[in-house]
Amino acid sequence: MSDQDLQVSVIAELKTVIDPDLHKDIVSLGFVKNMNVEDGKVKFQVELTTPACPVKEQLKTECATKVGAIKGVKSVDVEMTAVVRAAEHSQPILTDVKNIIAVASGKGGVGKSTVSANLAMALQMSGAKVGLMDADIYGPSIPQMLGIPISPPKGGSDNKFYPHEQYGLKVVSAAFLQKEGQPLMLRGPMLGGIIQQFLQNVEWGELDYLVIDLPPGTGDVQLTLTQRAPISGAVVVTTPQEVSLIDAAKGVRMFDTVKVPLLGIVENMSHFICDGCDKKHYIFKSGGGNALAEKFKIPFLTEIPLMGGVVDGGDKGVPVIMSDPTSPATKAYKELAGQVAAQLSIIHANKDKPASSFELAWEG
Repeated sequence: MSDQDLQVSVIAELKTVIDPDLHKDIVSLGFVKNMNVEDGKVKFQVELTTPACPVKEQLKTECATKVGAIKGVKSVDVEMTAVVRAAEHSQPILTDVKNIIAVASGKGGVGKSTVSANLAMALQMSGAKVGLMDADIYGPSIPQMLGIPISPPKGGSDNKFYPHEQYGLKVVSAAFLQKEGQPLMLRGPMLGGIIQQFLQNVEWGELDYLVIDLPPGTGDVQLTLTQRAPISGAVVVTTPQEVSLIDAAKGVRMFDTVKVPLLGIVENMSHFICDGCDKKHYIFKSGGGNALAEKFKIPFLTEIPLMGGVVDGGDKGVPVIMSDPTSPATKAYKELAGQVAAQLSIIHANKDKPASSFELAWEG
């Protein structure tokens, strides 16, 4: 069999590899890149839509196994790469940011900021370029959770300023605009002015994902952001209790009203795992987050356990996803990052795209 005929067979086999999130084969999706077939040795790249893809290793194994089984193939080299797709920007701000993720809750005390910080870190650790905007004006806690000293941001040109950087994340917070320990006392119009600065005057640079930690509720700050920022999708955080679910539902309805896609529901402090025991103890009831997701027909992203390591990480400025790689909470945050990235990829994939050059060549 000639190298050209073998390449045709390889492409045909790869058309049987289906992305489980996008429900299309990887050739039609344009994932297969830079194929080289020479003397039975096959080498190609699979370019995913996010480095946080939750099925990356599954797809790599399936590609290598199926291609390796083709008669005449002597070896297979599959390289997994990723280029994050950009959402359409309806407004001329944050144009270098490919995807903006809003993290919200209907009420305070559900761990929304902790989820935001660890979600951003999980996306960054997967290989993506990530920023984190602490838009919780009255209770900015992100600097504490990431161990960033309170200091004014460095100024740039044209009245713009640069975000702080920590652990590879670019971070902006209202905490940097006040003296440490002092309250930020502002009325509604002034709040909107700070948010406008965060959106227009920060030199974020090129980012794959910007995670925005919204304040709890559905007030001025939330409406300003959802109306002025090109938000790609929103994550709503809840705990299992009924009182939290009632308020979380209000957050879901708010995003629906302003036409922001819902990426899904996260149930934080979902259960407790005691030392030396693998059993999940649902001390705040169970299944609430999943039921909320089913009610609104949106994805249920994951359950995050209640663990001391999460609290310690936030207090010490080292997120649990960094301080304890084997923690069940770390596993949950990585799963959350993968699911969020997958939902964004699904949104992008629903738009019409041309077939890849490999597919056109094979069909021709």
